[in-house]
Amino acid sequence: MSYLNLTQAVADLEQTGQLIRISEKVDARLEIGVIQRRVYERGGPALLFTQVKGSDFPMLGNLFGTMERARYLFRDALPRIERLVALKTDPSQALKQLLPTLGLSRTLPHLLPRRTSNGPLLSHTTSLAGLPQLVSWPDDGGAFITLPQVYSEDPNRPGWRGSNLGMYRVQISGNDYAADEAGLHYQIHRGLGVHHAAAIAKGKPLPVNVFVGGPPSLTMAAVMPLPEGMPELAFAGLLGGRQLRMVRTPNGLLAPAEADFCLVGQIDPQRTLPEGPFGDHLGYYSLAHPFPVMKVDKVYHRPGAIWPFTSVGRPPQEDTTFGDLIHAMTGPLVPDLVPGVQAVQAVDAAGVHPLLLAIGSERYTPYAANTGPQELLTQANALLGQGQLSLAKYLLIISADDQPIPDIHDGRAFLTHLLERIDFRRDLHFQTTTTIDTLDYSGSGLNRGSKVVMAAVGPAKRSLATELPTDLSLPDGFSVPQVAGPGILTLQGPAWSGSRGEAAADLDRFCHDLSQSDSLTGFPLIVIVDDSEFTARTLNNFLWVTFTRSDPASDIGGLDAFTRAKHWGCNGSLVIDARIKSHHAPPLIEDPAVERRVDALGAPGGPLHGLV
Repeated sequence: MSYLNLTQAVADLEQTGQLIRISEKVDARLEIGVIQRRVYERGGPALLFTQVKGSDFPMLGNLFGTMERARYLFRDALPRIERLVALKTDPSQALKQLLPTLGLSRTLPHLLPRRTSNGPLLSHTTSLAGLPQLVSWPDDGGAFITLPQVYSEDPNRPGWRGSNLGMYRVQISGNDYAADEAGLHYQIHRGLGVHHAAAIAKGKPLPVNVFVGGPPSLTMAAVMPLPEGMPELAFAGLLGGRQLRMVRTPNGLLAPAEADFCLVGQIDPQRTLPEGPFGDHLGYYSLAHPFPVMKVDKVYHRPGAIWPFTSVGRPPQEDTTFGDLIHAMTGPLVPDLVPGVQAVQAVDAAGVHPLLLAIGSERYTPYAANTGPQELLTQANALLGQGQLSLAKYLLIISADDQPIPDIHDGRAFLTHLLERIDFRRDLHFQTTTTIDTLDYSGSGLNRGSKVVMAAVGPAKRSLATELPTDLSLPDGFSVPQVAGPGILTLQGPAWSGSRGEAAADLDRFCHDLSQSDSLTGFPLIVIVDDSEFTARTLNNFLWVTFTRSDPASDIGGLDAFTRAKHWGCNGSLVIDARIKSHHAPPLIEDPAVERRVDALGAPGGPLHGLV
């Protein structure tokens, strides 16, 4: 189905039973976010809230709440994209698939946006205060647009071919913002930052448009990790199955004629204001920091405009579907990205950027006995130089030559395979002072921290324990040992105390006291946490706690550790300190009063019974 706009998509989903209208009046402050998160957790339908307190616009939630619904929305385009990807990965197939390839010729014109003199988008105007004021979590700094499509053009190469469309969160109220100002939070390695830098170099404001709504393909295009130089507008046309009609706005930029809303304005080259806090997809608040300010000159909307939204938090959430769909479309291109790499998985349960899994190849010396990772390290370094993959904090890579190879989406099997084979004396490779994800507060500062590559190759070196040793004796202050998986032990430690960017004093003491123990040989990985029972309860809990609450350079220790020629390793178990530190952002906690209100709405006889 080729949707002209969001209204058509909503009508289609409603007709097929995949969307429910909610006529009960709901509050965009906290209440609507709780409802959306609960419905997502149950795999429920898309939700159109027609009565929103303080707003004249209906709000659409959970549009991409299931992979099945996302595939349905793009059901006509996905096969064409898969065919294009297949031809890219194996051009020789083009001749064998001549007729299907000729069919693509009808699709390629969709890549080119088409200018029009007018469109529904420009029919009406409102103000920032007139937009739905969505606040998802109790300590959020104000209202945010959570599915924005931020459009900018390269000041050195104006026009849509030099454009960027990205999903960077937009704060529209709160803090020190004036009534016509919005905060633009863009993280490192984002196209908007490149355009902003060029505008600063010229000493001129950067024109920016923020679209909301429009055909679902626009939202998906804004989150796609496309190669630099490929405009997201072109991909939106390809995915949407039709050319995008574009209109010119007063700041000189383009906007989709069928978008539901458009904020028109510009970024001052130098001005910033505190933006945030905001409950984010790592499961914590991203705190208030200075970010660019957008002066909003106009807010346009189409007749019958619908405000799509999502609510992010500890994964999985609705944005998990974006990652799954991106992987489905781009997964076959991974071998083209880095030769020898067969699969890559950014682990959603660990907050995406903190943990990256990869399966590579060892082909350097096929004539010689394997003596450790070689090509895997080349591939790991290449992955850490690729776009948003460069934000990975922990990169775990194994070789496809070591059968049986685990499914990269099976985190437990992958960790088991790696822990059976890794040699912590040689297979840890640190970058101690580098850039990490803006939302990750485990490092030494904003955007600053460390990385580690763990590379495992060869036959299994050890058997992994699955039960606690009967003779385990722990240092004072450490207790409640729990098996979190084969070869993985979690321990409850004292509250963390120390200085940011440095190892806690009791980490060294812990490792020293256990270095002589023989009872831990079956547990090559030990993780110190605040609540070992919670951490070990599920794999998702383990992944979230371990990789969002630790910085490799300061929080990794080991039994019988050494440094030789600036290489750090350990002869015994690896220890990760994943306790909450004083510099970490607080985790997201629901408001009990709002929870009770939603409970009442979902009770038997209530308007949301069976949904929440």
